[in-house]
Amino acid sequence: MKTIFVMVKCELGQSYRVADEAIQGLEPVSEIHSISGQYDLLMKCYLPDDTDIGHFVCEHIQTLPGVRDTFTLIAFKAFG
Repeated sequence: MKTIFVMVKCELGQSYRVADEAIQGLEPVSEIHSISGQYDLLMKCYLPDDTDIGHFVCEHIQTLPGVRDTFTLIAFKAFG
């Protein structure tokens, strides 16, 4: 299992709708946090080892209506 964090910038006024659609419609998305700063949402995703990260982000997250931009971080190890 691979863990990634995807920061998502949304169109104005669309953050809650994007979060709702992602958490209900995308099984790998386990948590979504509203955040401050350049991005609006932080999504924590668990992907099967054979899943291509780029394809998942491009085809499933970036295509959600209201998503404007993404920034993806790959986690190597969880502590505690």
